[in-house]
Amino acid sequence: MKNTYNNVLVQKTYEFSLNVVKLSQFLIKDKKEFVLSKQLLRSGTSVGANTEEAIGGQSEKDFFSKLSIAYKETRETKYWLRLLRESNYISDEQSDTLLNDCEEILKIIGKTLSTIRKKSQIAKT
Repeated sequence: MKNTYNNVLVQKTYEFSLNVVKLSQFLIKDKKEFVLSKQLLRSGTSVGANTEEAIGGQSEKDFFSKLSIAYKETRETKYWLRLLRESNYISDEQSDTLLNDCEEILKIIGKTLSTIRKKSQIAKT
């Protein structure tokens, strides 16, 4: 479909996933936190993986579906980040960048999904 290496969303979600992996490693090694870090790792890396799958989708409907999953996983990741911050596992500084990244990714994906809905009948099927 598209060249993934020149796709801003793919780059942003990959970098985001990488940062989530690093945070998860920190939580396990330094904070000895294993449950929330696993939830964060699962949802945070799923954002990039589903975006990548969307780009390689077999149809517009497949693209929409995978990108919708990436949107939901981003929201879930935002939840875990907020919970980790509020429970003092991570600092405001550690969470701020990732939470800002979540917001940016949500805006890009949300706009993309909205554009697809307007152009096609996908959301109505």
